[in-house]
Amino acid sequence: MKKNKKVIFICSVGGHLTQMLQLKNIFTDYDYLLVTEKTDVTKDLKDVYNVRFFKYCNGSNFIKYFFINVINAFKAIFTFCRFRPDVIVSTGANTAVPMCYLGRIFGKKVIFIESFAKSRGKTLSGKLVYPIATIFVVQWESMLEYYPKAQYWGGIY
Repeated sequence: MKKNKKVIFICSVGGHLTQMLQLKNIFTDYDYLLVTEKTDVTKDLKDVYNVRFFKYCNGSNFIKYFFINVINAFKAIFTFCRFRPDVIVSTGANTAVPMCYLGRIFGKKVIFIESFAKSRGKTLSGKLVYPIATIFVVQWESMLEYYPKAQYWGGIY
């Protein structure tokens, strides 16, 4: 029955992807799509996972960063409409935020897992997704102070 559920697992590269891949054992329980940014580090993921790549950009050049995120937002719309997920699971950041909002606009479940690296304070993507997430998960009990409606499930490592 789970196999019929369509799930998009979306995150940026780096620590966000490392955390997402901690959930890899459940990917195949669903009709899934892993969405992340394409870099030299991630290009081989296509050999192991059902993956779609978005354009990578870091925040070193704000204008470039802004435009690439706009392009990725349009890719998110296309990917969402083509895959038609029931659930979106994200560990953040950048590209994940528009996908989470698309999910909620279309009445889908959004599960956001706040970064393990944050034990105090909020991430930007966490601040943006918290109000619309169906389930918002923190990995440190101390984070419940910042996200009172969140659920503490412990670390995913």
